Amino acid sequence: MIKAHKITQPAAVSLSKTPTGIKGLDEITGGGLPQGRPTLVCGGTGCGKTLLAMEFLVRGATQFDEPGVFMSFEEKFGELSKNFKSLGFDLNELVNQNRIAIDYVHIEPSEIEEAGEYDLEGLIIRLGYAIDAIGAKRVALDTIEVLFSGLTNENILRSELRRLFRFLKDKGVTAIITGEQGERTFTRFGLEEYVADCVIFLNHTVDHQVATRRLRIVKYRGSAHGTNEYPFLIDQQGFSIMPLSSLGLDHPASTERISTGIARLDAMLDGKGYYRGSSILVTGTAGTGKSSLAAHFVDAACRRGERCLYFAFEESQKQIIRNMRSIGIDLGQWIDQGLLQFQNSRTTIYGLEMHLVVMHRMIEDFKPDIVVVDPISNLVAAASKAEVKSMLSRMIDYLKIKQITAFCTDLTATGGTLDQNSTDISSLMDTWLLLQVLETSGERNRGLYLLKSRGMPHSNQVREFILSDSGAQLRDVYIGSGLVLTGSSRVAQEAHDKALALECQQEIERKQREIERKKTLIEAQIIALRTQFELEKEDLDRLISREQLRVETFAFDNLAMSNLRQADEQIEGLTDQGVPL
Repeated sequence: MIKAHKITQPAAVSLSKTPTGIKGLDEITGGGLPQGRPTLVCGGTGCGKTLLAMEFLVRGATQFDEPGVFMSFEEKFGELSKNFKSLGFDLNELVNQNRIAIDYVHIEPSEIEEAGEYDLEGLIIRLGYAIDAIGAKRVALDTIEVLFSGLTNENILRSELRRLFRFLKDKGVTAIITGEQGERTFTRFGLEEYVADCVIFLNHTVDHQVATRRLRIVKYRGSAHGTNEYPFLIDQQGFSIMPLSSLGLDHPASTERISTGIARLDAMLDGKGYYRGSSILVTGTAGTGKSSLAAHFVDAACRRGERCLYFAFEESQKQIIRNMRSIGIDLGQWIDQGLLQFQNSRTTIYGLEMHLVVMHRMIEDFKPDIVVVDPISNLVAAASKAEVKSMLSRMIDYLKIKQITAFCTDLTATGGTLDQNSTDISSLMDTWLLLQVLETSGERNRGLYLLKSRGMPHSNQVREFILSDSGAQLRDVYIGSGLVLTGSSRVAQEAHDKALALECQQEIERKQREIERKKTLIEAQIIALRTQFELEKEDLDRLISREQLRVETFAFDNLAMSNLRQADEQIEGLTDQGVPL
Protein backbone atom coordinates (compact mmCIF):
# COMPACT_ATOMS: atom_id res chain seq x y z
CA MET A 1 0.00 0.00 0.00
CA ILE A 2 1.36 3.35 -1.02
CA LYS A 3 1.16 6.02 1.61
CA ALA A 4 0.27 9.51 0.51
CA HIS A 5 2.74 12.13 1.65
CA LYS A 6 1.45 15.59 2.45
CA ILE A 7 3.33 18.25 0.57
CA THR A 8 4.03 21.25 2.75
CA GLN A 9 4.31 24.65 1.14
CA PRO A 10 7.44 26.57 2.12
CA ALA A 11 6.76 29.63 4.19
CA ALA A 12 6.85 32.87 2.27
CA VAL A 13 10.09 34.72 2.87
CA SER A 14 9.99 38.47 2.46
CA LEU A 15 12.81 40.15 0.59
CA SER A 16 15.39 41.70 2.91
CA LYS A 17 15.79 45.41 2.30
CA THR A 18 18.28 48.09 3.20
CA PRO A 19 16.65 51.39 4.20
CA THR A 20 18.01 54.36 2.30
CA GLY A 21 17.14 57.01 4.89
CA ILE A 22 16.02 59.27 2.05
CA LYS A 23 12.65 60.90 2.66
CA GLY A 24 9.96 59.27 0.56
CA LEU A 25 12.16 56.72 -1.19
CA ASP A 26 11.77 54.06 1.50
CA GLU A 27 8.00 54.51 1.34
CA ILE A 28 7.93 54.07 -2.43
CA THR A 29 10.19 51.01 -2.37
CA GLY A 30 8.38 49.44 0.56
CA GLY A 31 11.31 49.64 2.97
CA GLY A 32 14.43 50.38 0.93
CA LEU A 33 16.68 48.84 -1.72
CA PRO A 34 17.19 45.06 -2.06
CA GLN A 35 19.76 44.03 0.55
CA GLY A 36 22.96 42.49 -0.77
CA ARG A 37 22.01 43.23 -4.38
CA PRO A 38 22.95 45.95 -6.88
CA THR A 39 20.47 48.68 -7.85
CA LEU A 40 20.76 50.68 -11.04
CA VAL A 41 20.03 54.42 -10.88
CA CYS A 42 19.86 55.87 -14.37
CA GLY A 43 18.89 59.16 -15.93
CA GLY A 44 20.06 62.16 -17.91
CA THR A 45 22.68 64.70 -16.99
CA GLY A 46 21.86 66.78 -13.90
CA CYS A 47 18.97 64.66 -12.67
CA GLY A 48 20.60 63.78 -9.32
CA LYS A 49 22.11 60.32 -9.77
CA THR A 50 25.37 61.08 -7.94
CA LEU A 51 23.52 62.81 -5.12
CA LEU A 52 21.19 59.85 -4.63
CA ALA A 53 24.12 57.43 -4.53
CA MET A 54 26.14 59.56 -2.11
CA GLU A 55 23.22 60.29 0.18
CA PHE A 56 22.47 56.57 0.29
CA LEU A 57 25.95 56.07 1.74
CA VAL A 58 25.86 59.08 4.08
CA ARG A 59 22.45 58.16 5.53
CA GLY A 60 23.60 54.60 5.97
CA ALA A 61 26.71 55.67 7.87
CA THR A 62 25.02 58.30 10.05
CA GLN A 63 21.60 56.78 10.66
CA PHE A 64 22.08 53.01 10.39
CA ASP A 65 25.76 52.58 11.32
CA GLU A 66 26.55 50.96 7.98
CA PRO A 67 29.87 52.11 6.47
CA GLY A 68 30.01 52.64 2.73
CA VAL A 69 32.41 52.83 -0.21
CA PHE A 70 31.99 55.40 -2.98
CA MET A 71 33.99 54.63 -6.12
CA SER A 72 33.99 57.56 -8.49
CA PHE A 73 35.04 57.43 -12.14
CA GLU A 74 34.39 61.13 -12.85
CA GLU A 75 35.03 63.34 -9.81
CA LYS A 76 37.93 63.44 -7.40
CA PHE A 77 37.52 63.36 -3.63
CA GLY A 78 38.17 67.10 -3.27
CA GLU A 79 35.48 67.93 -5.83
CA LEU A 80 32.97 65.62 -4.19
CA SER A 81 33.74 67.01 -0.74
CA LYS A 82 33.12 70.60 -1.86
CA ASN A 83 29.97 69.73 -3.79
CA PHE A 84 28.31 67.85 -0.94
CA LYS A 85 29.41 70.34 1.70
CA SER A 86 26.68 72.67 0.41
CA LEU A 87 24.12 69.98 1.23
CA GLY A 88 25.32 69.58 4.79
CA PHE A 89 27.33 66.38 4.16
CA ASP A 90 30.79 66.57 5.74
CA LEU A 91 32.57 63.88 3.75
CA ASN A 92 35.97 64.71 5.24
CA GLU A 93 34.78 63.92 8.75
CA LEU A 94 33.08 60.70 7.66
CA VAL A 95 36.22 59.58 5.82
CA ASN A 96 38.40 60.37 8.85
CA GLN A 97 36.04 58.30 11.02
CA ASN A 98 36.33 55.35 8.57
CA ARG A 99 32.57 55.45 8.06
CA ILE A 100 32.89 56.23 4.36
CA ALA A 101 35.70 55.45 1.92
CA ILE A 102 35.97 57.39 -1.34
CA ASP A 103 38.13 56.04 -4.16
CA TYR A 104 38.67 57.91 -7.42
CA VAL A 105 39.46 55.74 -10.46
CA HIS A 106 41.00 57.81 -13.23
CA ILE A 107 40.35 56.57 -16.75
CA GLU A 108 41.76 58.60 -19.65
CA PRO A 109 41.21 57.05 -23.09
CA SER A 110 44.37 58.73 -24.47
CA GLU A 111 46.48 57.04 -21.81
CA ILE A 112 45.13 53.53 -22.41
CA GLU A 113 46.44 51.16 -25.05
CA GLU A 114 44.60 47.89 -25.45
CA ALA A 115 46.60 44.79 -26.38
CA GLY A 116 45.55 41.16 -26.12
CA GLU A 117 43.34 39.83 -23.39
CA TYR A 118 42.64 41.88 -20.23
CA ASP A 119 40.19 42.00 -17.34
CA LEU A 120 38.99 44.18 -14.43
CA GLU A 121 40.69 42.15 -11.77
CA GLY A 122 42.64 45.14 -10.54
CA LEU A 123 39.44 47.18 -10.15
CA ILE A 124 37.73 44.32 -8.30
CA ILE A 125 40.70 43.88 -5.96
CA ARG A 126 40.77 47.63 -5.34
CA LEU A 127 37.09 47.70 -4.53
CA GLY A 128 37.31 44.61 -2.34
CA TYR A 129 40.13 46.14 -0.33
CA ALA A 130 38.10 49.31 0.34
CA ILE A 131 35.10 47.22 1.42
CA ASP A 132 37.17 45.10 3.80
CA ALA A 133 39.11 48.08 5.16
CA ILE A 134 36.06 49.74 6.74
CA GLY A 135 33.67 46.80 6.86
CA ALA A 136 31.40 48.42 4.29
CA LYS A 137 27.78 47.34 3.93
CA ARG A 138 27.00 49.75 1.12
CA VAL A 139 28.74 50.55 -2.16
CA ALA A 140 28.17 53.17 -4.86
CA LEU A 141 29.78 53.11 -8.33
CA ASP A 142 29.49 56.46 -10.13
CA THR A 143 29.42 56.05 -13.04
CA ILE A 144 30.93 52.80 -14.20
CA GLU A 145 29.92 53.50 -17.79
CA VAL A 146 33.09 55.58 -18.08
CA LEU A 147 34.82 52.26 -18.63
CA PHE A 148 33.12 51.95 -22.01
CA SER A 149 34.66 55.22 -23.18
CA GLY A 150 38.16 54.11 -22.15
CA LEU A 151 38.00 50.52 -23.29
CA THR A 152 36.78 49.62 -26.76
CA ASN A 153 36.41 45.85 -26.47
CA GLU A 154 32.82 45.76 -25.23
CA ASN A 155 32.64 41.96 -25.18
CA ILE A 156 35.43 41.71 -22.63
CA LEU A 157 34.04 44.69 -20.70
CA ARG A 158 30.52 43.28 -20.48
CA SER A 159 31.87 39.93 -19.31
CA GLU A 160 33.96 41.65 -16.64
CA LEU A 161 31.00 43.78 -15.51
CA ARG A 162 29.00 40.62 -14.92
CA ARG A 163 31.88 39.35 -12.83
CA LEU A 164 32.04 42.66 -10.92
CA PHE A 165 28.35 42.59 -10.10
CA ARG A 166 28.62 38.95 -9.05
CA PHE A 167 31.50 39.96 -6.81
CA LEU A 168 29.34 42.61 -5.15
CA LYS A 169 26.60 40.06 -4.48
CA ASP A 170 29.10 37.61 -3.05
CA LYS A 171 30.39 40.31 -0.71
CA GLY A 172 26.81 40.84 0.52
CA VAL A 173 26.91 44.62 0.03
CA THR A 174 23.96 46.70 -1.12
CA ALA A 175 25.19 48.61 -4.15
CA ILE A 176 24.03 51.50 -6.28
CA ILE A 177 25.36 51.75 -9.82
CA THR A 178 24.65 54.96 -11.73
CA GLY A 179 24.25 55.12 -15.48
CA GLU A 180 23.61 57.76 -18.14
CA GLN A 181 20.34 57.58 -20.05
CA GLY A 182 20.51 56.29 -23.62
CA GLU A 183 18.44 57.34 -26.60
CA ARG A 184 16.05 54.38 -26.48
CA THR A 185 17.36 52.55 -23.43
CA PHE A 186 17.63 53.37 -19.77
CA THR A 187 21.43 53.41 -20.03
CA ARG A 188 23.79 54.04 -22.95
CA PHE A 189 25.43 50.63 -22.77
CA GLY A 190 22.58 48.49 -21.50
CA LEU A 191 23.61 48.14 -17.88
CA GLU A 192 20.00 47.26 -17.05
CA GLU A 193 20.74 43.87 -18.64
CA TYR A 194 23.17 43.10 -15.79
CA VAL A 195 21.51 44.88 -12.89
CA ALA A 196 18.11 43.20 -13.08
CA ASP A 197 17.06 43.33 -9.42
CA CYS A 198 16.07 46.99 -9.08
CA VAL A 199 16.10 49.85 -11.60
CA ILE A 200 15.35 53.45 -10.64
CA PHE A 201 14.91 56.04 -13.37
CA LEU A 202 15.40 59.76 -12.71
CA ASN A 203 13.93 62.27 -15.14
CA HIS A 204 14.68 65.99 -15.44
CA THR A 205 12.33 67.74 -17.88
CA VAL A 206 11.66 71.34 -18.85
CA ASP A 207 8.13 72.29 -19.86
CA HIS A 208 7.19 75.88 -20.65
CA GLN A 209 10.54 77.01 -19.22
CA VAL A 210 9.79 75.24 -15.92
CA ALA A 211 12.10 72.41 -14.79
CA THR A 212 10.77 69.40 -12.89
CA ARG A 213 12.54 66.33 -11.52
CA ARG A 214 10.71 63.00 -11.21
CA LEU A 215 11.59 59.50 -10.03
CA ARG A 216 10.14 56.18 -11.16
CA ILE A 217 10.79 52.61 -10.00
CA VAL A 218 11.07 50.80 -13.34
CA LYS A 219 11.39 47.36 -11.76
CA TYR A 220 11.94 45.81 -8.35
CA ARG A 221 12.32 42.06 -8.46
CA GLY A 222 10.62 40.22 -5.60
CA SER A 223 8.90 43.24 -4.05
CA ALA A 224 5.84 45.41 -4.50
CA HIS A 225 6.62 49.08 -5.13
CA GLY A 226 5.15 52.35 -6.25
CA THR A 227 4.79 52.51 -10.02
CA ASN A 228 3.96 56.18 -10.55
CA GLU A 229 6.29 59.07 -11.29
CA TYR A 230 7.12 60.91 -8.09
CA PRO A 231 8.46 64.46 -7.92
CA PHE A 232 11.59 64.92 -5.91
CA LEU A 233 13.47 67.91 -4.59
CA ILE A 234 17.17 68.64 -4.27
CA ASP A 235 17.88 71.39 -1.77
CA GLN A 236 20.05 72.22 1.25
CA GLN A 237 18.80 69.09 3.01
CA GLY A 238 19.59 66.73 0.19
CA PHE A 239 17.28 64.43 -1.74
CA SER A 240 13.58 64.14 -0.84
CA ILE A 241 10.61 62.57 -2.59
CA MET A 242 6.92 63.30 -2.19
CA PRO A 243 4.90 60.06 -2.65
CA LEU A 244 1.53 61.73 -2.12
CA SER A 245 -0.27 59.85 -4.86
CA SER A 246 -0.22 56.74 -2.68
CA LEU A 247 -2.41 58.33 -0.04
CA GLY A 248 -5.95 57.00 0.39
CA LEU A 249 -9.23 58.23 1.82
CA ASP A 250 -8.63 56.86 5.31
CA HIS A 251 -7.93 60.12 7.13
CA PRO A 252 -9.56 60.89 10.52
CA ALA A 253 -12.48 63.31 10.92
CA SER A 254 -12.32 65.61 13.93
CA THR A 255 -15.40 67.02 15.67
CA GLU A 256 -13.46 69.92 17.19
CA ARG A 257 -14.48 73.36 15.93
CA ILE A 258 -12.21 76.38 15.47
CA SER A 259 -13.17 80.02 15.01
CA THR A 260 -13.02 81.79 11.66
CA GLY A 261 -11.86 84.96 13.38
CA ILE A 262 -15.12 86.75 12.52
CA ALA A 263 -17.94 86.40 15.04
CA ARG A 264 -20.82 86.68 12.57
CA LEU A 265 -19.19 84.18 10.22
CA ASP A 266 -18.94 81.76 13.14
CA ALA A 267 -22.66 82.37 13.70
CA MET A 268 -23.35 81.42 10.09
CA LEU A 269 -21.44 78.16 10.70
CA ASP A 270 -23.68 76.90 13.51
CA GLY A 271 -22.09 79.41 15.86
CA LYS A 272 -18.84 77.41 16.15
CA GLY A 273 -16.72 77.90 13.02
CA TYR A 274 -14.88 75.34 10.87
CA TYR A 275 -14.03 71.74 11.72
CA ARG A 276 -10.39 71.19 12.63
CA GLY A 277 -8.55 69.32 9.90
CA SER A 278 -11.11 70.32 7.28
CA SER A 279 -10.48 72.10 3.98
CA ILE A 280 -11.89 75.57 3.31
CA LEU A 281 -12.17 77.25 -0.09
CA VAL A 282 -12.79 80.98 -0.53
CA THR A 283 -13.48 82.04 -4.11
CA GLY A 284 -14.09 85.47 -5.56
CA THR A 285 -12.92 88.05 -8.05
CA ALA A 286 -10.00 90.38 -7.40
CA GLY A 287 -10.47 92.77 -4.50
CA THR A 288 -13.34 90.97 -2.80
CA GLY A 289 -11.39 90.28 0.42
CA LYS A 290 -10.19 86.68 0.12
CA SER A 291 -6.79 87.39 1.66
CA SER A 292 -8.47 89.41 4.41
CA LEU A 293 -10.57 86.38 5.38
CA ALA A 294 -7.39 84.30 5.42
CA ALA A 295 -5.66 86.89 7.64
CA HIS A 296 -8.57 86.84 10.12
CA PHE A 297 -8.39 83.05 10.28
CA VAL A 298 -4.60 83.09 10.79
CA ASP A 299 -4.83 85.82 13.44
CA ALA A 300 -7.47 83.87 15.39
CA ALA A 301 -5.38 80.68 15.20
CA CYS A 302 -2.22 82.42 16.43
CA ARG A 303 -4.18 83.94 19.32
CA ARG A 304 -5.02 80.38 20.34
CA GLY A 305 -1.30 79.57 20.29
CA GLU A 306 -1.48 77.52 17.08
CA ARG A 307 1.18 77.52 14.35
CA CYS A 308 0.32 78.73 10.85
CA LEU A 309 2.12 78.28 7.54
CA TYR A 310 1.19 80.79 4.82
CA PHE A 311 2.00 80.06 1.15
CA ALA A 312 1.60 83.30 -0.84
CA PHE A 313 1.99 83.35 -4.62
CA GLU A 314 1.14 87.00 -5.32
CA GLU A 315 2.43 89.24 -2.52
CA SER A 316 5.58 89.47 -0.46
CA GLN A 317 5.56 88.91 3.29
CA LYS A 318 6.10 92.60 4.07
CA GLN A 319 3.35 93.64 1.70
CA ILE A 320 0.85 91.26 3.28
CA ILE A 321 1.75 92.48 6.77
CA ARG A 322 1.35 96.12 5.71
CA ASN A 323 -1.96 95.51 3.95
CA MET A 324 -3.47 93.61 6.86
CA ARG A 325 -2.60 96.42 9.27
CA SER A 326 -5.10 98.58 7.35
CA ILE A 327 -7.91 96.36 8.64
CA GLY A 328 -6.59 96.17 12.19
CA ILE A 329 -4.64 92.86 11.97
CA ASP A 330 -0.97 92.75 13.01
CA LEU A 331 0.50 89.57 11.57
CA GLY A 332 4.07 90.70 12.29
CA GLN A 333 3.71 89.96 16.00
CA TRP A 334 2.99 86.30 15.28
CA ILE A 335 6.09 86.01 13.08
CA ASP A 336 8.20 87.40 15.93
CA GLN A 337 6.67 84.82 18.29
CA GLY A 338 7.40 81.96 15.90
CA LEU A 339 3.73 81.10 15.37
CA LEU A 340 3.50 82.27 11.74
CA GLN A 341 5.78 81.51 8.83
CA PHE A 342 5.46 82.79 5.26
CA GLN A 343 6.63 81.12 2.06
CA ASN A 344 6.39 83.73 -0.70
CA SER A 345 7.24 82.78 -4.29
CA ARG A 346 5.98 83.00 -7.83
CA THR A 347 4.39 79.84 -9.14
CA THR A 348 6.54 80.02 -12.27
CA ILE A 349 9.76 79.65 -10.29
CA TYR A 350 9.57 75.86 -10.70
CA GLY A 351 7.18 73.10 -11.69
CA LEU A 352 3.90 72.19 -10.09
CA GLU A 353 5.17 68.97 -8.53
CA MET A 354 8.13 70.84 -7.12
CA HIS A 355 5.71 73.22 -5.39
CA LEU A 356 4.09 70.17 -3.85
CA VAL A 357 7.42 68.85 -2.61
CA VAL A 358 8.39 72.25 -1.18
CA MET A 359 5.05 72.49 0.63
CA HIS A 360 5.49 68.99 2.01
CA ARG A 361 9.03 69.75 3.18
CA MET A 362 8.00 72.96 4.94
CA ILE A 363 4.98 71.31 6.56
CA GLU A 364 7.17 68.51 7.86
CA ASP A 365 9.69 70.99 9.25
CA PHE A 366 7.35 73.65 10.71
CA LYS A 367 4.54 71.30 11.84
CA PRO A 368 1.71 73.84 11.51
CA ASP A 369 -1.90 73.56 12.66
CA ILE A 370 -3.14 75.80 9.83
CA VAL A 371 -1.95 75.97 6.20
CA VAL A 372 -3.01 78.83 3.92
CA VAL A 373 -2.53 78.73 0.14
CA ASP A 374 -3.22 82.13 -1.41
CA PRO A 375 -4.23 81.78 -4.21
CA ILE A 376 -4.37 78.30 -5.71
CA SER A 377 -5.47 79.76 -9.05
CA ASN A 378 -1.90 80.95 -9.69
CA LEU A 379 -0.76 77.33 -9.86
CA VAL A 380 -2.50 77.04 -13.22
CA ALA A 381 0.39 79.11 -14.63
CA ALA A 382 2.73 76.20 -13.82
CA ALA A 383 0.58 73.38 -15.24
CA SER A 384 -2.79 72.48 -16.71
CA LYS A 385 -6.01 72.64 -14.75
CA ALA A 386 -6.22 68.84 -14.53
CA GLU A 387 -2.66 68.62 -13.15
CA VAL A 388 -3.38 71.37 -10.61
CA LYS A 389 -6.51 69.57 -9.44
CA SER A 390 -4.55 66.33 -9.05
CA MET A 391 -1.80 68.08 -7.12
CA LEU A 392 -4.24 69.90 -4.82
CA SER A 393 -6.24 66.75 -4.14
CA ARG A 394 -3.07 65.01 -3.00
CA MET A 395 -2.08 67.95 -0.86
CA ILE A 396 -5.52 68.13 0.77
CA ASP A 397 -5.47 64.39 1.51
CA TYR A 398 -2.02 64.76 3.05
CA LEU A 399 -3.17 67.66 5.25
CA LYS A 400 -6.27 65.76 6.34
CA ILE A 401 -4.14 62.81 7.44
CA LYS A 402 -2.03 65.23 9.47
CA GLN A 403 -5.23 66.89 10.83
CA ILE A 404 -4.02 70.24 9.49
CA THR A 405 -6.74 72.71 8.54
CA ALA A 406 -6.31 73.91 4.95
CA PHE A 407 -7.48 77.38 3.91
CA CYS A 408 -7.30 78.02 0.16
CA THR A 409 -8.25 81.11 -1.81
CA ASP A 410 -9.15 81.00 -5.50
CA LEU A 411 -9.35 83.90 -7.94
CA THR A 412 -12.35 83.58 -10.26
CA ALA A 413 -13.15 85.41 -13.46
CA THR A 414 -15.44 88.44 -13.43
CA GLY A 415 -18.97 87.71 -14.59
CA GLY A 416 -18.78 83.97 -13.88
CA THR A 417 -21.43 81.85 -12.25
CA LEU A 418 -21.63 81.36 -8.49
CA ASP A 419 -20.22 77.83 -8.62
CA GLN A 420 -17.28 78.70 -10.89
CA ASN A 421 -13.69 78.21 -9.72
CA SER A 422 -10.45 78.14 -11.64
CA THR A 423 -9.28 74.67 -10.58
CA ASP A 424 -12.56 72.72 -10.22
CA ILE A 425 -11.69 71.54 -6.71
CA SER A 426 -14.82 72.79 -4.93
CA SER A 427 -16.10 69.21 -4.65
CA LEU A 428 -12.99 68.30 -2.64
CA MET A 429 -13.55 71.07 -0.10
CA ASP A 430 -15.53 70.76 3.13
CA THR A 431 -16.53 74.43 3.36
CA TRP A 432 -16.96 76.79 0.41
CA LEU A 433 -17.30 80.56 0.81
CA LEU A 434 -17.99 82.88 -2.09
CA LEU A 435 -17.17 86.59 -2.07
CA GLN A 436 -18.90 88.47 -4.86
CA VAL A 437 -19.22 92.06 -5.96
CA LEU A 438 -22.77 93.44 -5.75
CA GLU A 439 -23.24 96.47 -8.01
CA THR A 440 -26.17 98.79 -7.20
CA SER A 441 -26.76 102.53 -7.68
CA GLY A 442 -23.30 103.09 -9.13
CA GLU A 443 -21.52 101.35 -6.26
CA ARG A 444 -19.54 98.12 -5.96
CA ASN A 445 -19.99 96.39 -2.62
CA ARG A 446 -19.02 92.95 -1.36
CA GLY A 447 -21.36 90.10 -0.57
CA LEU A 448 -20.55 86.83 1.21
CA TYR A 449 -22.29 83.56 0.34
CA LEU A 450 -21.87 80.32 2.29
CA LEU A 451 -22.33 77.81 -0.52
CA LYS A 452 -21.66 74.67 1.52
CA SER A 453 -20.26 73.39 4.79
CA ARG A 454 -20.26 69.65 5.28
CA GLY A 455 -21.36 68.09 8.55
CA MET A 456 -23.00 71.14 10.14
CA PRO A 457 -26.10 73.31 9.79
CA HIS A 458 -25.20 76.62 8.18
CA SER A 459 -26.85 79.83 7.05
CA ASN A 460 -28.21 80.30 3.54
CA GLN A 461 -28.42 84.09 3.88
CA VAL A 462 -26.34 86.56 1.90
CA ARG A 463 -24.28 88.90 4.07
CA GLU A 464 -22.69 92.20 3.12
CA PHE A 465 -18.92 91.90 3.67
CA ILE A 466 -17.40 95.17 4.88
CA LEU A 467 -13.70 95.86 5.41
CA SER A 468 -12.91 98.64 7.85
CA ASP A 469 -9.97 99.75 10.00
CA SER A 470 -11.39 97.58 12.79
CA GLY A 471 -11.48 94.42 10.67
CA ALA A 472 -13.97 92.54 8.53
CA GLN A 473 -17.64 92.85 9.39
CA LEU A 474 -20.71 91.03 8.16
CA ARG A 475 -24.01 92.89 7.94
CA ASP A 476 -27.47 91.85 6.83
CA VAL A 477 -28.27 93.00 3.32
CA TYR A 478 -31.56 94.74 2.55
CA ILE A 479 -33.96 92.30 0.95
CA GLY A 480 -37.36 93.53 -0.17
CA SER A 481 -39.51 93.89 -3.28
CA GLY A 482 -37.23 91.49 -5.11
CA LEU A 483 -34.17 93.69 -4.46
CA VAL A 484 -30.89 93.06 -2.63
CA LEU A 485 -29.33 96.37 -1.60
CA THR A 486 -25.87 97.00 -0.16
CA GLY A 487 -23.68 99.98 0.60
CA SER A 488 -25.16 103.46 0.44
CA SER A 489 -28.29 102.09 -1.23
CA ARG A 490 -28.82 99.89 1.80
CA VAL A 491 -28.12 102.81 4.13
CA ALA A 492 -30.53 105.06 2.22
CA GLN A 493 -33.19 102.39 2.13
CA GLU A 494 -32.71 101.67 5.82
CA ALA A 495 -33.02 105.43 6.56
CA HIS A 496 -36.17 105.58 4.42
CA ASP A 497 -37.60 102.54 6.19
CA LYS A 498 -36.68 104.09 9.52
CA ALA A 499 -38.43 107.34 8.60
CA LEU A 500 -41.53 105.42 7.53
CA ALA A 501 -41.44 103.44 10.74
CA LEU A 502 -41.08 106.65 12.75
CA GLU A 503 -43.95 108.28 10.89
CA CYS A 504 -46.11 105.23 11.44
CA GLN A 505 -45.18 105.16 15.12
CA GLN A 506 -46.05 108.84 15.47
CA GLU A 507 -49.42 108.27 13.78
CA ILE A 508 -50.11 105.37 16.12
CA GLU A 509 -49.20 107.50 19.11
CA ARG A 510 -51.51 110.34 17.86
CA LYS A 511 -54.40 107.97 17.46
CA GLN A 512 -53.70 106.49 20.87
CA ARG A 513 -53.83 109.97 22.39
CA GLU A 514 -57.12 110.70 20.55
CA ILE A 515 -58.60 107.48 21.77
CA GLU A 516 -57.55 108.31 25.30
CA ARG A 517 -59.21 111.71 25.04
CA LYS A 518 -62.41 110.15 23.73
CA LYS A 519 -62.28 107.59 26.46
CA THR A 520 -61.91 110.32 29.09
CA LEU A 521 -64.78 112.35 27.56
CA ILE A 522 -67.06 109.35 27.37
CA GLU A 523 -66.22 108.34 30.90
CA ALA A 524 -67.04 111.91 32.04
CA GLN A 525 -70.35 111.76 30.17
CA ILE A 526 -71.11 108.43 31.76
CA ILE A 527 -70.44 109.89 35.20
CA ALA A 528 -72.71 112.88 34.45
CA LEU A 529 -75.50 110.64 33.19
CA ARG A 530 -75.12 108.38 36.18
CA THR A 531 -75.32 111.43 38.47
CA GLN A 532 -78.43 112.70 36.68
CA PHE A 533 -79.91 109.23 36.89
CA GLU A 534 -79.28 109.08 40.60
CA LEU A 535 -80.89 112.50 41.09
CA GLU A 536 -83.97 111.55 39.11
CA LYS A 537 -84.16 108.25 40.97
CA GLU A 538 -84.03 110.09 44.28
CA ASP A 539 -86.89 112.39 43.14
CA LEU A 540 -88.96 109.37 42.20
CA ASP A 541 -88.29 107.71 45.53
CA ARG A 542 -89.39 110.86 47.32
CA LEU A 543 -92.63 110.99 45.30
CA ILE A 544 -93.36 107.35 46.09
CA SER A 545 -92.75 107.97 49.78
CA ARG A 546 -95.02 111.01 49.85
CA GLU A 547 -97.78 109.12 48.06
CA GLN A 548 -97.60 106.23 50.48
CA LEU A 549 -97.72 108.66 53.40
CA ARG A 550 -100.71 110.42 51.91
CA VAL A 551 -102.62 107.17 51.49
CA GLU A 552 -101.88 106.08 54.98
CA THR A 553 -102.82 109.46 56.38
CA PHE A 554 -106.07 109.39 54.43
CA ALA A 555 -106.92 105.94 55.74
CA PHE A 556 -106.32 106.90 59.34
CA ASP A 557 -108.28 110.06 58.89
CA ASN A 558 -111.26 108.10 57.54
CA LEU A 559 -111.03 105.68 60.38
CA ALA A 560 -110.92 108.40 62.91
CA MET A 561 -113.92 110.02 61.25
CA SER A 562 -115.89 106.77 61.38
CA ASN A 563 -115.15 106.32 65.01
CA LEU A 564 -116.42 109.78 65.70
CA ARG A 565 -119.66 108.95 63.86
CA GLN A 566 -119.88 105.56 65.55
CA ALA A 567 -120.50 103.83 62.27
CA ASP A 568 -121.51 100.19 62.59
CA GLU A 569 -120.95 99.27 59.04
CA GLN A 570 -117.57 98.53 57.51
CA ILE A 571 -116.37 101.37 55.57
CA GLU A 572 -115.61 100.44 52.01
CA GLY A 573 -111.95 99.90 51.59
CA LEU A 574 -111.32 99.10 55.33
CA THR A 575 -111.05 95.83 57.21
CA ASP A 576 -113.00 94.97 60.31
CA GLN A 577 -110.27 96.57 62.33
CA GLY A 578 -110.48 99.72 60.24
CA VAL A 579 -107.26 99.12 58.35
CA PRO A 580 -107.34 99.96 54.70
CA LEU A 581 -107.45 96.99 52.37
